[in-house]
Amino acid sequence: MTGRWNWRGAARCRTADAEGLFVAGARQREAKLFCRACPVRTECLAHALDQRIEFGVWGGMTERERRALLRARPDVSSWAALLHDARTAHYESVAEETAEQLARAAEHERHQRGLDETA
Repeated sequence: MTGRWNWRGAARCRTADAEGLFVAGARQREAKLFCRACPVRTECLAHALDQRIEFGVWGGMTERERRALLRARPDVSSWAALLHDARTAHYESVAEETAEQLARAAEHERHQRGLDETA
């Protein structure tokens, strides 16, 4: 595979009326809810932050929320890299926790079998 993956092809708004994402006031809540189910919400948000897009709801955040985030984290040079790394760390943490839970469950089952055999 050459080049970078184009996340826009998987965006939920690609097949819906994207005009609903460029609204003001209380209607932005609806737009944010629409984004919640999007499989590429993180990539969309990173794009909007990296490109300093000023209008619309992108990645589930309004322009006001994005401006506040940019002001709070002026040190971030690549939101795409930051959010990718954060997601990867989260998935690794979840995988590690799941492995530990499975190991505890297996140990508990072995212990229960041992008790059943001695009874």
